[in-house]
Amino acid sequence: MEKTRLSDKGQIVIPKSVREHYRWKSGTEFVVIDIDGGIFLKPLKPFKQTHIREVLGCTGYRGARKSFKDMEKAIEKGITGKK
Repeated sequence: MEKTRLSDKGQIVIPKSVREHYRWKSGTEFVVIDIDGGIFLKPLKPFKQTHIREVLGCTGYRGARKSFKDMEKAIEKGITGKK
């Protein structure tokens, strides 16, 4: 078990052996999750940067283009059950 200490600035040093084990480099970002009796640090796994051209059409829809008005009508129809 490793020990560390909270600094006056609210910082905690993650021991070198732990950083090396998980291959965490300087600048790694973490999500801090409040759990009963402590916290859980989970490294963020950033998504590969994409551009809109790479994801256009990912839904598989092949029909005619729909306007926002058409989409709103379809949503209302789904909520109310009206035709």
